[in-house]
Amino acid sequence: MSNLTRRGLLKGTALAVAGTAVPAPALAAAQPSPAPGEVGQARWLEGQAPPQTAGVTWGMPWPKGQYRPDQSFSVTGADGAAVPAQSWVTGYWGDGSIKWTAHAVGPQATMAPHYRVAPGEAITPGTAVTVREAGQTVDVDTGVILVSVNRRGRHLVRSITRGGRQIARDGELVCLRSDSADDGDSRVSRQEAFYSAIEQVRVEQSGPVRAVVRIDGKHKHGRRAWLPFTVRLYFYAGSDGVRMMHTFVWDGDHNGDFISGLGIRFKVPLTDELYNRHVRLAGAGDGVFGEAVQGITGLRRDPGAAVRSAQVAGQPTPDIATWDTRVSSRMQWIPTWGDYTLRQLTADSFQVRKRTKAGCSWINSNSGGRASGLAYVGGPSGGFALGMRNFWQLHPTQLDIRDAAKESAEMTLWLWAPDATPMDMRFYHDGMGQDTYAKQLDALEITYEDYEPGFETPYGIARTSELMFWALPATPTAQRFAELAATVRTPPQLVAPPAHLHAAGVFGDWAPVDRSTPEKAQIEDRLDFLFSFHAGQVEQHGWYGFWDYGDIMHTYDNDRHMWRYDIGGYAWDNSELSPDLWLWYQYLRTGRADVFRFAEAMTRHTGEVDVYHIGQWMDLGTRHGVQHWGDSAKQLRISTAAYRRFFYFLTADERVGDLMRDLVDADKTFLVLDPIRKIRSEPYTPDPTALSIGFGTDWGALAAAWLAEWERGGNPIAKQRLLSTMRTIGAQTNGFVQGSALYNLHTGEFAVADPPAISIGSLSSVFGLVEMCSELIAMVDVPEFTREWLRYCRFYNATAAEQAAEFGRSFGSQNLRQAHSRLTAYAAAKTSDAALAARAWQEFYAGHAGYGPNVNWRATRVNPPHVLKPIDETNFVSTNASAQYGLAAIQCLALVGDHIPRS
Repeated sequence: MSNLTRRGLLKGTALAVAGTAVPAPALAAAQPSPAPGEVGQARWLEGQAPPQTAGVTWGMPWPKGQYRPDQSFSVTGADGAAVPAQSWVTGYWGDGSIKWTAHAVGPQATMAPHYRVAPGEAITPGTAVTVREAGQTVDVDTGVILVSVNRRGRHLVRSITRGGRQIARDGELVCLRSDSADDGDSRVSRQEAFYSAIEQVRVEQSGPVRAVVRIDGKHKHGRRAWLPFTVRLYFYAGSDGVRMMHTFVWDGDHNGDFISGLGIRFKVPLTDELYNRHVRLAGAGDGVFGEAVQGITGLRRDPGAAVRSAQVAGQPTPDIATWDTRVSSRMQWIPTWGDYTLRQLTADSFQVRKRTKAGCSWINSNSGGRASGLAYVGGPSGGFALGMRNFWQLHPTQLDIRDAAKESAEMTLWLWAPDATPMDMRFYHDGMGQDTYAKQLDALEITYEDYEPGFETPYGIARTSELMFWALPATPTAQRFAELAATVRTPPQLVAPPAHLHAAGVFGDWAPVDRSTPEKAQIEDRLDFLFSFHAGQVEQHGWYGFWDYGDIMHTYDNDRHMWRYDIGGYAWDNSELSPDLWLWYQYLRTGRADVFRFAEAMTRHTGEVDVYHIGQWMDLGTRHGVQHWGDSAKQLRISTAAYRRFFYFLTADERVGDLMRDLVDADKTFLVLDPIRKIRSEPYTPDPTALSIGFGTDWGALAAAWLAEWERGGNPIAKQRLLSTMRTIGAQTNGFVQGSALYNLHTGEFAVADPPAISIGSLSSVFGLVEMCSELIAMVDVPEFTREWLRYCRFYNATAAEQAAEFGRSFGSQNLRQAHSRLTAYAAAKTSDAALAARAWQEFYAGHAGYGPNVNWRATRVNPPHVLKPIDETNFVSTNASAQYGLAAIQCLALVGDHIPRS
């Protein structure tokens, strides 16, 4: 093990695999044809063109073999006129043809109701975004603003100028660290400030429509550097706004490092008169809090209606010489309010307060529910706006404006609010004496928590936040500011409609919504019910917060009318049984914005918070539990790229691309940690030439990472490993029924088990294996792999006699039979077996370990005082069952929908 590095082995190995990417025919299933004009069309996710954007990027899929890698694309608006656009390839089919492209358009081009992407030469914008790499900076010019990014030092952004005027400067990251958490009256803590220290700057795209600059570094104070960060800045031609993606990795001591503030800060030079300086804060919805630094309304003496009206509107006031002298001669007695704070410490409440300057008392200004998360400071000569998406959902958050009465104001957007209690990453209990595997397994029987000392660490988890900032020519009108806030809340997104996605043949077995028969309509109604119910639970039970937002709970407690948020493995779901997959497939087929946004939030959470990005468990995810990182089951089934591919290809999001690429050599995690160490009966020491790896959750996750890397045209060894493992799984006497085999890291092959065994796990295929196998079989021709997957699909739910006849003995009592009905459906569709198709529907409707015929598909309202606040509950819903019911329904409809039994 000492001679093998976590990242180096893959670079130094070569696999002797003879494999050609021979296209295999897709499964034949009668599906609705795309509507006229929908192929190649992109539409707005929320249904209509937004009032403004800073630029938009989206993904488009294409059928296998349709376009060669050197194909160029053009974009036209709804009127047929060409739109300046930038296109690039993000994915390839196995035969090398284009599978996915990404497209970017600037703000001037984003007013059409829809767009069409087609082969052709794109037109370039009149003024392109340009990138100049100077000695100490990277300078990006959008044609409207010039942003200078430092290559070294503390400040990420040296300056932002517009029309020759500096709007903002010295953009930096800041972290406040305390050495204790808030434990009430006994709290005595020391605080220190860390600031960003740049280590590397890379230009990832350089125009003409879109440019991307990546900045990596750590937060530093004295000799200590911690909290690695990656910041990406996105620029679009003709835009005065910049999108900022901020990721940090937690690498502290959870017993001694307590973050009491984490944010992004800019300096904003101010030259306008104090009474012509304005502060704007976005409240709930379109609400705007607007004031001047030195207010001249409501005074005992009136400066004049024109003066008051101009100040309130944020416009330059008439020359002070025209004012009523009873005001103009006494301006020195009117207080200047230099400091403002909006703090969102819970999901349901924000407060605005202000003070004249440091050392003076704060005055409460207003309060509300859920702030949009945008602030502005400036005047008629220009100003700066800074905002954060999911501001209230990711509480505690805070927006600070300081020194607005001085020559330079300071604006800080806090991802973790200093006014909140410090971030406490300690585990929620002390282990309760679980110091042996025997005790831990016994405890698992009561709380369903898989605890192990030392495994409860958050070291290596991450969080990504999405921000926007604008260099504005003047104080925006209230309407304009509300539009900017809406852009922060819900960034406009173009998408390919379901008909185009389906016609391209991407993501395996699914089909657009079809209500053509009462039986199909009933299933569609139930899919809608399940989505709406789970989405509603987020709001009703308050599943928000910095580390929590995007996840959902695992199991309900009907006695308490609560989800089991405090009971071991029944609490946060952490992708258990693939709700991520269910949500994305439901989006693909419906095109619904609410489903997309739900799945997007889950992808952001589960890919960052539930996965280790550095440290001893890098690349592994954590099983479901009371805290996202607390359970000792660290496995690839949670970190799998299968859950990330949808969002990456639909949006071309670089951060999610990073997450998938990090997993390419995740097979080396089996050297570090044995997933079944607590239940393994025979002696086992991880050996790089003979690693015990399961064909289900383990290989399924590896295959997803390798497939994603191959699709993206990355490291060719990923393709080789994928094909070699497919071939050697197919070489097993019992194929997938073997369960596992010994894997050689050097050759990327499984040894053929001798003697063969039968080892079937009910969870093996429900973490993305079903979906991966379907895509792989359609992408490459490995006959032995296809044969063994079809055998597994056919026999998992078969009778004991049928299993014994095929494999020598039965599989025993198998769980999750409703979930596995989609395997039967796959075998039926692939072999055109009508009897299997009928069996699939019988298994689906029987509902074993899922939702059966006796389920009452309704929710009941429970009101106070029986609960804290009104909630909807059922006596049957669990997240496991919902996810697997959803996937089974979607895939059975797509594969054997024409065989659905008539009622």
